[in-house]
Amino acid sequence: MITTILLTLATLSLLRSCLSHFRSSINTNSHCHFISTSKLQGGLFCVNFEGVIFIKISEMGINSNRVEDLPYHETTIRIPTEAMPPLEIHSVCLPPKQTTLQKLKHRLGEIFFPDNPLHRFKNQTWFTKLLLGLQFFFPIFQWGPEYNVKLLKSDIISGLTIASLAIPQGISYAKLASLPPIVGLYSSFVPPLIYSVLGSSRHLAVGPVSIASLVMGSMLSEAVSSTEEPILYLKLAFTATCFAGLFQASLGLLRLGFIIDFLSKATLIGFMAGASVIVILQQLKGLLGIVHFTTKMQFFSVMSSIFNHRGEWSWQTIVMGFIFLVFLFTTRHISKTKPKLFWVAAAAPLTSVIISTVLVFFLSSKNPHISVIGHLPKGLNPPSSNMLYFNGPFLALAIKTGIITGILSLTEGVAVGRTFAALKNYQVDGNKEMMAIGLMNICGSCSSCYVTTGSFSRSAVNYNAGAKTVVSNIIMASAVLVTLLFLMPLFYYTPNVILAAIIITAVSGLIDYQAAYRLWKVDKLDFLACMCSFFGVLFISVPLGLAIAVGVSIFKILLHVTRPNTMVLGNIPRTQTFHSLNRYREALRIPSFLILAIEAPIYFANTTYLQERILRWVREEEERIKASNESTLKSVTAIDTSGTDMMFELRKMLDKRSLQLVLANPVGTVMEKLQQSKTLESFGLNGVYLTVGEAVADISSAWKAQP
Repeated sequence: MITTILLTLATLSLLRSCLSHFRSSINTNSHCHFISTSKLQGGLFCVNFEGVIFIKISEMGINSNRVEDLPYHETTIRIPTEAMPPLEIHSVCLPPKQTTLQKLKHRLGEIFFPDNPLHRFKNQTWFTKLLLGLQFFFPIFQWGPEYNVKLLKSDIISGLTIASLAIPQGISYAKLASLPPIVGLYSSFVPPLIYSVLGSSRHLAVGPVSIASLVMGSMLSEAVSSTEEPILYLKLAFTATCFAGLFQASLGLLRLGFIIDFLSKATLIGFMAGASVIVILQQLKGLLGIVHFTTKMQFFSVMSSIFNHRGEWSWQTIVMGFIFLVFLFTTRHISKTKPKLFWVAAAAPLTSVIISTVLVFFLSSKNPHISVIGHLPKGLNPPSSNMLYFNGPFLALAIKTGIITGILSLTEGVAVGRTFAALKNYQVDGNKEMMAIGLMNICGSCSSCYVTTGSFSRSAVNYNAGAKTVVSNIIMASAVLVTLLFLMPLFYYTPNVILAAIIITAVSGLIDYQAAYRLWKVDKLDFLACMCSFFGVLFISVPLGLAIAVGVSIFKILLHVTRPNTMVLGNIPRTQTFHSLNRYREALRIPSFLILAIEAPIYFANTTYLQERILRWVREEEERIKASNESTLKSVTAIDTSGTDMMFELRKMLDKRSLQLVLANPVGTVMEKLQQSKTLESFGLNGVYLTVGEAVADISSAWKAQP
């Protein structure tokens, strides 16, 4: 692992003792050495008889790929060698020997179990371990014994509040996925019950979400028509949901959640904005009353379909849609400006459904131009395990759709859960959330549900309504159950235009232009990834747009690894701290030393670049030596097998320039790899030091001893 390197100057008393000789001892032809007693955690030196070159590699890189060619504006301090006190030279030890199995066990533990989830089981009785195991896999056993009537009251209020939002959104999002509206209500009943037992977030409101619905609808519609082959389409939707759940649960079980980190925030901002624009354009079908509409999700295809079917536009539908859009956006604005009135925006969708349904019911005989949902079957979720499609030509499509929608829904659900957990100062276990969401979707695929996860809009309402536990999801599911059993006939006259208005209002909040502007100000590469995701989704397709964005993110990671940032460091006066000379104008350059920082470990991917860059620094320093007689010092903190090869090659190159390569206390893994690769033998007895100070003192004494 990479170890942080700390550099220090000589003590303040030593500097003061040297100041009296400062002006008289300045001579560009004299030997002046920097005295350091700092303890370096790992290092690689290059020295000649003029000075020392030092390179520092930080523990982790920063978001910059810029190599700083710095103007030499800084002041230099010259310390005469006579002021250098003798230091005791210590030997550097190799790390304790470990077997390959021990190393593998330790490494796997660090990778997959950084939080050590089993630490609570140590030194416990078998009964306590059983109880802790139940609490670990079923969080309901953790908060259930402490549940009381006061908490129930808060959860009932919040559960009924999010139910008023979940019912119309469930119907709307099912239409967005080109599924029967009733499937949206099914998906708002079973999954919340599963999550209430397995989930660790107290405020996550589970159900269908817009982005996953859009992606599923767009990917399946490319191969199968939901109107011409509705049964096959439904089978593929349930199968994709099953594979999404299997993928999500596997990530949690194998603790591979870091895979979803490749969907960076910048990528998601652009993807959600582009998908939201596509969703809004798709809803113009219902908002304008168009009957024949394209199933494609590209910008030009949608716009072409809108204007090619101008004859189908219905002014009655347009007027109703515009009125309810204004109403929904107004209520959302009120809730944003006055958070205590959160219930206004939460109740607005259901209120719109009720009002519009009543209006269409009384005007249906006079105005048959407004399309309605029609008949919705009453009853509980029918089993759908017999509809899972595990054999046939469309199986690959179902798997691909499941994995992509699984990643998107998992990313959204975990992010939303952690957001509200941070507000209430409790922790959400990401791996347990993955397993909970995955099992929720697996069970859902067998009970006529499609992909579900934690919704940000519903979770925000749940949080603002005062939810205390996941019982609010049970209350919401109970309200949906009552709707499924008794209220379905009331939705017969619900106009499709109101569903379009609800979707437009919901997804418009996902267009975060302020976040995109912040990306532009902070990191241009992140902004590029955001724009690639946005335009890829908008003009190519949803899956390819996402793939392009992930590709840009991976390219950025590779760029940081293969082209690490390097900079020149100087000393901050009256401290033992080194910082960039370009960033800190008060930083002072130390004579006879060029201190370089490489903000990345040495890997096989950057060895060639770093070797060329180090040789360039040496060449530039040699040019300066002709005028100032100053030299440089170099150090490295982490290497792999390619790093050892690079060090060996670098040593040979520097030998040809009369530069000696010296190691300053490399970390244990570095020493071990150097020894195993036989590179350590080439350094000899005087080639490895415990600290930078000891190395400089020993090398300086060798200089003085020479004629």
